[in-house]
Parts: sequence; structure tokens; C-alpha cells
Amino acid sequence: ILMESKDEFTGPVNLGNSNEITIKQLAMKVIELTKSNSKLSYLPLPENDPVRRQPDISLADKILGWEPTVELEEGLKHTIQDFSVIISSLDLDNKPERLEKYLKKTVTESP
Repeated sequence: ILMESKDEFTGPVNLGNSNEITIKQLAMKVIELTKSNSKLSYLPLPENDPVRRQPDISLADKILGWEPTVELEEGLKHTIQDFSVIISSLDLDNKPERLEKYLKKTVTESP
């Protein structure tokens, strides 16, 4: 989108949703939508971890004319469905260690 814009803007532009949600609320929503019996684990935050995660997306609107159009729950449902397709194609044969290895690799190698 930015490459197609007429402005000479350079720099980062936050994309996201301006409705703030905690990581706990997000995790609980994923557990609910996946009908998982997973339990949450609480770990100490890294020293430089932001306390709040609410992006300022005003620049995206101003420069790109962009605003979010997908509600969180709808986006999560699409993401869960996509992961379900990927996971079912991995031929895991009920081997959680293979799934864990795949997910760790995916997370650490993501851009």
C-alpha cells in the first residue's frame, strides 16, 4: 500500500487495532475459540517488553488511508482455521513433540 501512495513518506507505520486487549484476554479468547483445555503459564516479562500494546494507527490512516476492517474474533477464527489446515497436513500421528518442534521453528524463523 505504501509503495502505491503518492506521498514521499519514509519510516515505520503501525498497523493493528486501536482497541487495546491484554495478552491474557487474547490467550483466553484463543483457548475459547479452539475449545482447548490448555492452561495459561505466567512468565516474567523481558526487561524491555512494552507494558501496553496499543498501536497508534493514526499515521496509517493519514498516509495510507488504511484502517482495520476485520474484528479480532473474526481474524482469530481465520488464523485458527489456517493453522488447523497446516497442522493436519503435517502427518503428526498424535505426536505433540513434532507439533511443538514445528511451531518453534515457525516462530523463530518468521520474519
